Amino acid sequence: MHNDTSTRIVLIRHGETAWNAERRLQGHLDIDLNEEGRRQARAMAASLAGEHFDLLVASDLARAAETAKALGAVTGQPLYIDSRLRERCYGGFEGLLYADIAARYPQEFAAWQGRDVHAQLPPGQNRGESFREFYDRVTGAVLGWAADNPGKSLAIVAHGGVLECIYRAALGLSLETPRDFKVLNASINRFIVRDGKLELVSWGDVAHLQTAVLDDV
Repeated sequence: MHNDTSTRIVLIRHGETAWNAERRLQGHLDIDLNEEGRRQARAMAASLAGEHFDLLVASDLARAAETAKALGAVTGQPLYIDSRLRERCYGGFEGLLYADIAARYPQEFAAWQGRDVHAQLPPGQNRGESFREFYDRVTGAVLGWAADNPGKSLAIVAHGGVLECIYRAALGLSLETPRDFKVLNASINRFIVRDGKLELVSWGDVAHLQTAVLDDV
């Protein structure tokens, strides 16, 4: 009987931030969890306390790393940081409310909302990424962790856009299609990587959160 070399991945979105609550785009800007986000992180961690993880990995942005540390506090796992798991960089969109983006950058906003995966975003504090660049970055990171850890269980804490990319990769969805699925704060999402390919096991578990949670904003 040969060993199962598939890798189990529990992919978790960070808890809520004040900018999530007011629909202000974060991207690479480093925004801490708010009090509700910290509560969500603790609730997520408690719900996973009985599971075994070989590795705990997070984006280097504070909202993800802080959420991951809540899980590490109950599992005893050290935290590995990987900047490739950051949210998409939105360039000049970052720090703006969605309504302000549409008013200030109407053409770029239309391309973004129209799912132009190669559209370049206006520069800001950071250089923006196209959706294709972002997708390649984060799928490469997650599949890389899986390839380096065959047969193991990984908890990865990242961002709404990262979760969207991994969901699309697992289901073979075109990057051009509208997002018709929710990506909730502090949600637990389960995948298997088998023979280098992502498979979805379950999506959007927020049973551990008893109050409303925000979709990816």
